[in-house]
Amino acid sequence: MSVLALLGWGTVLTAVLMFALWLLHFPMRNAAIVDFGWAAGLALLGGFYAVFAGGDPVRSALIGGMSVIWGLRLAFHLLFDRIVGHPEEGRYQELRRVWKTNLGAKFLAFYLFQGLLDVALSAPFLLAARNSTPDLSPLEISAAVLWLAAVLGESWADRQLAAFKARPLSKGKTCRAGLWRYSRHPNYFFEWLIWVAFAMFALASPYGYLGLISPALILYFLLRVTGIPATEAQALRSRGDEYREYQRTTSAFIPWFSKAVSK
Repeated sequence: MSVLALLGWGTVLTAVLMFALWLLHFPMRNAAIVDFGWAAGLALLGGFYAVFAGGDPVRSALIGGMSVIWGLRLAFHLLFDRIVGHPEEGRYQELRRVWKTNLGAKFLAFYLFQGLLDVALSAPFLLAARNSTPDLSPLEISAAVLWLAAVLGESWADRQLAAFKARPLSKGKTCRAGLWRYSRHPNYFFEWLIWVAFAMFALASPYGYLGLISPALILYFLLRVTGIPATEAQALRSRGDEYREYQRTTSAFIPWFSKAVSK
């Protein structure tokens, strides 16, 4: 299958997924289901390219497995930790407040944009899955090791935060346990490392440098758009000075030692 055909079918698949989730968000009254769709859509694309891109079977299976395992783990973590049985996240409540009118159409555009973003971000999966060169290179093996370490790190951060939230005395407070003592967003940091690993893996394939756009985009969105800015704005609305102190003492992204608070 040609690159254009793969991209075309990938766009159709993610658009159908996002449209279905957009319809579902009405009875759920929870627009955050789009976060599940974003991660699940990338897993879908990774598996689709691995099967139909026509590259070396071992390499295709490895990059497909990496993308599917990562995407589904994240998708179902988001689904059960933040969506099912939970009120709509403050970020989406804020969008409703800002957008005010024609919410259905605006959320549809937002959902479909997430699907298109999936197609753009999936470039490393496509490039690697089309590589017909036999045998894995040392760069690809190193990337797979980095991917495994980053997935374990993200899972560890997620478990620590979930355990903190499960304690009744934690309500209205900020998690500072484990990795969260060294970074305000260790889950985001390891998420970005996962994308660095995907890009490293793709670099061993023809035109693999195009895959570098994925970690660059992820870093931009995490640092400037929907990641840290939106999450911290909501934390400040809900926790105020307690979170401001956390901001003063703790690294925003890269894990590092805490700073002393100047009195």
